[in-house]
Amino acid sequence: MLIFHIFLGSTVAGSAVIVALTMGYDTTVPILVSAVIGFVAAFPVSWTVAKKLAGG
Repeated sequence: MLIFHIFLGSTVAGSAVIVALTMGYDTTVPILVSAVIGFVAAFPVSWTVAKKLAGG
């Protein structure tokens, strides 16, 4: 799961940062908050992907 999170975490966090920038939040705090939210949100996604690939 952690190996998947390396890739999915950066992808989801990057997407969240792009969403924040598109919405006009271009200061440091909203960008960091969106990156952290995306990174944390990737944990259940990584767990689900690892579970599906393991056959469960």
